[in-house]
Amino acid sequence: MNTLSLDKIYQAAFILKAVARKTDLILAEKLSPDHSLYLKTENLQVTGSFKLRGAYYKISQLTDEQKKAGIIACSAGNHAQGVALAATRMGIKSIVCMPDGAPISKVEATKALGAEVCLVPGAYDDAYEEACRLVKETGATFIHPFDDDEVIAGQGTIGLEILDQLPDVEAVIVPIGGGGLLAGVAYAIKHLHPNVKVYGVQAELAPGMYKSYKSGTLASLDRVSTFADGIAVKHPGENTYNIIKEYVDDIVTVSEDEIATAILALIEKQKLIAEGAGAVSVAAAMFGKLPIQGKKTVCLVSGGNIDVNILSRVITRGLVNSGRNATLQIALEDKPGQLVGVSSIISQCGGNVVSVHHERSDANMAIASCFLKIGMETRDFAQIEEIKTKLTEAGFKLV
Repeated sequence: MNTLSLDKIYQAAFILKAVARKTDLILAEKLSPDHSLYLKTENLQVTGSFKLRGAYYKISQLTDEQKKAGIIACSAGNHAQGVALAATRMGIKSIVCMPDGAPISKVEATKALGAEVCLVPGAYDDAYEEACRLVKETGATFIHPFDDDEVIAGQGTIGLEILDQLPDVEAVIVPIGGGGLLAGVAYAIKHLHPNVKVYGVQAELAPGMYKSYKSGTLASLDRVSTFADGIAVKHPGENTYNIIKEYVDDIVTVSEDEIATAILALIEKQKLIAEGAGAVSVAAAMFGKLPIQGKKTVCLVSGGNIDVNILSRVITRGLVNSGRNATLQIALEDKPGQLVGVSSIISQCGGNVVSVHHERSDANMAIASCFLKIGMETRDFAQIEEIKTKLTEAGFKLV
């Protein structure tokens, strides 16, 4: 039975004053000049994610007997840290089951906050099954990451803050994994300002709630494969689905490349670090996935806990996708001066050579020829095309 109410969300807001930050709402003019785009910066929240809100409120509502028995949770990382911090603050023992592929930074942060971490082979849903087994074995209370009304109420406090910070907001874009964040924010906003549009965004390689919303029936996925680990959920929540189908205006998906480009844009233009899950809302706005032209729109940046190794790859992919990084392969006659000719043309066009590789062993080449692979830093796609044209005009053969 659904016990979510506006009163419960207000109660959560009062309790969270002692632990959660009221994160800034920032005007992001540089991200999308055609829109009045604002960022709700939950990536700057305590523990680096909104998840603290729902976890802390849920745990605060447990009975003394439940607290004494301890708590168990499952998470790809952000819920884990919220549960660990909340449990430690309240003197409660916590065990968190995490998929073994979770970023090392999130695993170590969870341990540092006082939780016992149990790494489980597979994805989030495998960690969930292990957590359920441990609950039966130990008698501890399970703290669900999204499909729980107290957790949803905690996340809904973000909706209250958005309305307080931008009373004339017209649209809000929210990331979706299991749906707890979107359900809470949509419930709060639609009860107070029903004319505000609320949209959800998923990674197209983990579209569980998207498929459920579009088909009208709760759908599960066989597998998910997005680098946005915070929203890589096979089975959306039943409670969250019921709330979302009632209060959300639309759900869209974004590609891995679009997410990477959004992360890079946030770094360069707003000086903000977002993880993949946190950047999907910005990606949807940047790539025109929703009808927000001319509307005051808030993109909820839900978290910033991205593994540094992944961040490096994402930046590289984002540079390629925006025409800032390019690789050319050229078939050359293997004789002195060829490399000078190629690099001179690139330099004259304003490009910067960052890597050079000669390949002489390809069996398909003539004996006296080679392949030259050149990595370049460029301004945009137009500059790449200019370089290609100049090279071709100079007699070089692009492969």
